[in-house]
Amino acid sequence: MTFVFLIFGYLLKAAVYLAVAAALIGAGLAAATRADAFEAGDRQNKWIWVGLLLLAALMVYLKVQFLSWIGLVIIGLYWFDVRPQIKNILNGNYGW
Repeated sequence: MTFVFLIFGYLLKAAVYLAVAAALIGAGLAAATRADAFEAGDRQNKWIWVGLLLLAALMVYLKVQFLSWIGLVIIGLYWFDVRPQIKNILNGNYGW
């Protein structure tokens, strides 16, 4: 039974590192994106997204109780909502 808990601990640690990596990569991509793309997509300023993603990475890494869940939501929101829209705007695919 101890082996199961040990494996679960390693999987949880890997998930935390994966979420932190996703936040840091997202922050880097947001910082490298043109600022007018965020305005065209009616999103927050690019530096706000960079700050949110960096703060989310810190909260997830430190495992702050409630704030780590909010950080995970911010990371998911960027990768599954904001980033695809910005990518479509930059590629010219912004139709209805």
